[in-house]
Amino acid sequence: MIHALLALLTCQLAGEAIGRALAVPLPGPVIGMLMMVGLFLAVPRFAEFMRPTTQGILGNLSLLFVPAGVGVVGHISTLGAQAVSLLIAVVVSTVLSIAVGAGVFVAVARLTGAGDE
Repeated sequence: MIHALLALLTCQLAGEAIGRALAVPLPGPVIGMLMMVGLFLAVPRFAEFMRPTTQGILGNLSLLFVPAGVGVVGHISTLGAQAVSLLIAVVVSTVLSIAVGAGVFVAVARLTGAGDE
């Protein structure tokens, strides 16, 4: 498990280094994740090596949200002062996300020839 975590963190660190060195507009962890996917595709044995650790992390993913929840509670007065702005941002972004998702769905349905026959 330690070796799998080391591999995961090494990919994240390499992604951070690449992102900062090349000034790529992607977060370092995303670059590291893409590197890890590339490793999974290139070396299937590596994917099997990582599977137990990654399944354990995913199984306990909800615990990783506890610090975020504590941060929200710690800044509740700031959030209250900005409640209207936050509400507008959440509603607008939700509506836009649904609209874009529906548009992509329709476009893919047209491209694949799927229709309501």
